[in-house]
Amino acid sequence: MKNSWLFGGLFLLMGILFPVIVTAATSDETRLVAQIQATQTEAKRFDYLLRLGEIYQRTDLEKADSIREQLLSLGKRTTVDNRVKAKIYNLQLTLLKGDRASYFQEINRLQPALNQLKLLSTKVAVYHLLAEYHISIRSYNQADNYLKEARLLANKLNNPALIAYNLRLYSLFFMEKNDKSRALNEVDVAIDFARKTGDKSLLATCINTQSKIYYYFGQIEFSVSKNFGALQLAKEAGDLPKLANFQREIGEAQFGLMNYQDATNYFNQSKEAAERFHNDHLVGLALSNLGMVSFAKKETNRAIAILQLAVQILQRFNDPDGLGRAHVNLGNIYLFSADYNEALKLYNQALVYFESAGNRVQIAAVYHLIGNVFEKQGKFANALTYLKRSVAIRMQFGFLGSVYPTYRSMADVYYKTGNLYDAYRYLALYSNYLDSSKAVEVSTKIAEISELYRSEQRDRLIEMQSDSISIQRKDSELTTAQLQNTRLRNIFQFYIIIGIVLLVFLGGIIVYSRWKQREIKQLQKEAEMNQVLLRSQMNPHFVFNAMSVIQSYIYENDTKNSSKFLVNFSKLMRLILENSSKEFIAITTEMDILNKYLETQQLRFGDRFHYSIDVPSFLLDNEAIIPPMITQPFIENAIEHGQLHTVENGFIHVSFATKGNLLRIIIEDNGVGRNVSEKNKKSKEHKSMAMKITQERINNLNAKFKTQGKLLITDFDVVQQTGTIVTIYIPYKTTADHALT
Repeated sequence: MKNSWLFGGLFLLMGILFPVIVTAATSDETRLVAQIQATQTEAKRFDYLLRLGEIYQRTDLEKADSIREQLLSLGKRTTVDNRVKAKIYNLQLTLLKGDRASYFQEINRLQPALNQLKLLSTKVAVYHLLAEYHISIRSYNQADNYLKEARLLANKLNNPALIAYNLRLYSLFFMEKNDKSRALNEVDVAIDFARKTGDKSLLATCINTQSKIYYYFGQIEFSVSKNFGALQLAKEAGDLPKLANFQREIGEAQFGLMNYQDATNYFNQSKEAAERFHNDHLVGLALSNLGMVSFAKKETNRAIAILQLAVQILQRFNDPDGLGRAHVNLGNIYLFSADYNEALKLYNQALVYFESAGNRVQIAAVYHLIGNVFEKQGKFANALTYLKRSVAIRMQFGFLGSVYPTYRSMADVYYKTGNLYDAYRYLALYSNYLDSSKAVEVSTKIAEISELYRSEQRDRLIEMQSDSISIQRKDSELTTAQLQNTRLRNIFQFYIIIGIVLLVFLGGIIVYSRWKQREIKQLQKEAEMNQVLLRSQMNPHFVFNAMSVIQSYIYENDTKNSSKFLVNFSKLMRLILENSSKEFIAITTEMDILNKYLETQQLRFGDRFHYSIDVPSFLLDNEAIIPPMITQPFIENAIEHGQLHTVENGFIHVSFATKGNLLRIIIEDNGVGRNVSEKNKKSKEHKSMAMKITQERINNLNAKFKTQGKLLITDFDVVQQTGTIVTIYIPYKTTADHALT
């Protein structure tokens, strides 16, 4: 979506050059045809023909193309301005047909004509075209110069359409420079000017640009909301190419949220609009998207057939970007089907196309995919080379939101090569990115917006579009006010604390005796908790199952595995018995317990799941000590009740990190999830026991060390409601300073 902005509004320029807005296409077409036939003046005939072409650019590409040569010929025989207008028309058709490479080759040939032009409106149009081109190749200084010249002339003409178009380009300029605030401000004003023109097609383009900016900065719900509004305006304007493009973009957003039926509907609508416009290039793009939906719905053969047809169609056009995307989609299917050589071939073809188009976003994405292929082939050095290239491009050009899945892939490669330190490090980077609640929020919001659109509540939709910016501004103002209030409150609290300290000091003698009594009660409570903890670690079901495994090995005369299992199990029992009664143990000891427990479970289930434990070097270097075995009950839940051994590529990831003055422990699994496991009564009872014991331990630690530890449990996959993420916050110590940090 990000790379389509350059071309979304170019064919508006012709309409902007003229004061007459075409609203009734059929009647205007008839009138203009009659005027063309009746006029004897070539200059007038050119004007009428150009206005007719502006209608055709929105309704019928074949008809628009049929008058191209006439316009070029009349332009040469009349004025310099008409000659340039005819060239702009030619460029617009070139782009509408999907020949982007030729468009780029021809665009700079307009520059020498700037000094010869008489009409300021024509000069502005040329400046805008040149600015768009230079933004696309990241030649920002040159783009800025052209935009400034265009803005001066547009303001001089006092033409709202030209001003709106200029502001729109500036918003894209700032978007590419990662200046969100200025990008949104510019496009907001552009929309205001576009409304003044009464041109729904221009307004649709500006709102669609706003959608792209929100999408670029990761605000998907806002992006989709805006695009629904742009789509409605494109319908009302009868602008078929915009209709096809906007429908495809909405479909892509729905596809990303796995709303496959909605995605299919919008892609089909995009294809129908493209066919009505007689634009095979847009048909090919829609088919490319439909192929990926079929693949997501596990209709592999159908997906391959559709994508091959898309490639066949797109090969007729000089559009490296569209061809690159189609090849990536095909490559994804072959990657999933484990045909790695074919996938690699298609990805490399896509890479050539994207490099030709200068599409850095897609180049980075393809590097990631090639890295995944090499990882599947066991070529780990090659995999890391391409994954690192992907990260480097994304970091260099500010595509930060898309870098985290690559971190996850790198973690997997490092894990398979035995480099656990880097595996843990990149997995931690990836896990910090995960925000399940946000995903649910976005998905819910988009569903609401979709329903609004289906109900044709246009007034409400436009109101939402108008209000979103003001809401954001109010939020910003509120945040500033809150910060000021916080500073004042902190000063006031400081003096209150001083007063409390003095009172506590004066009442210390009285408080001391009471404190001693509470300390005795606390110690009694801790002793009771330790007994409960020990019982939870020595779960009879686990012990019984372990004995059964050993017995089965003996019956099968498998002395190697029975010995290995027995050694692991005995070491685990010894570690539990030695450490369960302690208040704090070394984090390395906790790792030993977890490793022994997980290794024992892996042996029991025949390595049908894998695991990793991530501990930052900071905690190891400072010899951190933590409350013992607080994670084991949840790991047991993941394996036993999450049925991890039944899941394809089952995993458990345990990561440790500091969060303020607390230690954050995250336990992730991709088991069957809470809904399935809670159907079993025993599962529910055991899970509630683990949660109760852990919560009591956290409460006890909070009371003792004056901390705010907590326990959180969420779904790993919020859509399928599978897997579980357990997050625990607890106090910890370091032997370096023997104090709570």
